[in-house]
Amino acid sequence: MIVDAHLDIAWNAIAAGRGFLGEPAPGYVISRSSLRAAGVGLVFATLYTAPARARRAMRTRFVYENEHEAHIMAVAQVNYYRSCGLRLIRTRTELDAYVRGWTRGQIAAVLLMEGADPVETPSQLGAWTDMGVRIIGPAWGATRYSGGTGAPGGLTDLGVQLLKAMRRKRVILDLSHLAEEAVSDAFRMWRGPIMASHSNARSIVPGDRQITDATAAEVARRDGMLGISFYAHHLRKSGSASLDDVVRHTVHLARAAGGPERIGFGTDLDGGFGIKYAPIADLAELKRLPGLLRRHFSRAQTKGIMGSNWLEFLGRALPD
Repeated sequence: MIVDAHLDIAWNAIAAGRGFLGEPAPGYVISRSSLRAAGVGLVFATLYTAPARARRAMRTRFVYENEHEAHIMAVAQVNYYRSCGLRLIRTRTELDAYVRGWTRGQIAAVLLMEGADPVETPSQLGAWTDMGVRIIGPAWGATRYSGGTGAPGGLTDLGVQLLKAMRRKRVILDLSHLAEEAVSDAFRMWRGPIMASHSNARSIVPGDRQITDATAAEVARRDGMLGISFYAHHLRKSGSASLDDVVRHTVHLARAAGGPERIGFGTDLDGGFGIKYAPIADLAELKRLPGLLRRHFSRAQTKGIMGSNWLEFLGRALPD
């Protein structure tokens, strides 16, 4: 089973008009049929909402002006996933049953909130966990909770409250998009399960969107996980990306983390970009990855990177 720890399925459908249930939209690679054919069995499906300042960059009018609008938009995405008949995994018991009974062609999802502004107050978090949210990344750009990509700053007072509520509710913390100061704040106070769903090596491609080797090592020390993004600008400084670039970041972060057991994929394919900015033009090309990874890793390690590392992490991190 291949696991992809970051796909903006509902955003693509609602805000960009690229539905999930048919074939991939022209110029894109993600749909239910393409995931099934490629052997992807579990995805981390996002609840992503765009702030008004991102209207031009995201080329959409589907933006929020305040946290209540963000809340409404994220609930619409939860409802979209339900309308797709996408099975939502909420507990380790559900995960274990799904994995044991999985056959190629089945797809389930864990809900990941990317940017926490839809949580109007930390006291509201229980309503989101009731809807199935199991992972939260407090930032995208800056939010009320944290500094983020292109917006330096640590956790706000509200962000500290949110992380405390997340710990009580057994919600996993996603470091992707957090500003460096916020990562440091999180490491100081967080004692729960931790991951970076779609962040590559900053030492290969500089920028605050990537993670440092020190962050990778600390996440690994805490038995967390690192997901490799497939976005070209995360994979290389310039030019077209290839699966060789994916492998390069995988090898580098595996070394930083002390081994490949903490590495998987969080492709972000179609996360606002099409095949022009992807290392593959068809999801079927994922079948080439194990062969490329085997040049650097054992068969068991390669299987882990393709999916079982994420499954083992969720088996530890999800509530009973």
